[in-house]
Amino acid sequence: SDPSLDWAGNYAQMLGINDTEDFKEVTRLYLTLHADHEGGNVSAHTTHLVGSALSDPYYSYAAGVCGLAGPLHGLANQECLRWLKETKKNLGGKEPTVEILTQYAKDTLAKGQVIPGFGHGVLRKTDPRYVIQRSFAQEHFPEDPLFKLANVCYEAVPPVLQATGKVKNPWPNVDALSGTCMQHYGLTQEDYYTVIFAVSRSLGCMSNLVWSRVMGLPIERPKSMDLDALAKIVKDQ
Repeated sequence: SDPSLDWAGNYAQMLGINDTEDFKEVTRLYLTLHADHEGGNVSAHTTHLVGSALSDPYYSYAAGVCGLAGPLHGLANQECLRWLKETKKNLGGKEPTVEILTQYAKDTLAKGQVIPGFGHGVLRKTDPRYVIQRSFAQEHFPEDPLFKLANVCYEAVPPVLQATGKVKNPWPNVDALSGTCMQHYGLTQEDYYTVIFAVSRSLGCMSNLVWSRVMGLPIERPKSMDLDALAKIVKDQ
């Protein structure tokens, strides 16, 4: 530990992966972008739900992290990185182009598989966090093979998803590049990425929890429905 460093820089140093300033900088970026959140996602909402019972903040965030560990939430960046690696392997040494990746994306969908890293539950445009990471990568490691592949995917995949008529947001999200950025600097232990995600998100979740206490928000009690109400909905359809 080096108390003279900032929080993110000190964390990067303690990881013992890479001593360069660039790795500290990408860690600062990662922690800043993932420190967000409003309360709609699984980890933030779970933290709020448990905290609304006036549970200890540590208990509340521990519950949130259990949600973060789900493959549809905090494990998404690993899935994106693994998909890029698998795609690179399947290209067999070919230089990725928009034409090649367009056909690859079509073939992937035709097999009933998903293309991770694209789409978002709320956003209907390219995730601003992705844009920031892309700019960082273009400045610091533009020739990285996985980044070059991801960059071609940025051009090739959205039109393919749009053409299906089933995707509300075909644009890349923050997970599409976050794993690639960390991997470039030597953090190859993919299962650890969610831990960094959790370290980062603790800031946003705890800040929201403080505001919940300040505002005196009541215990959260989701609405429930009985079988008669559910039967009525089905009948009305």
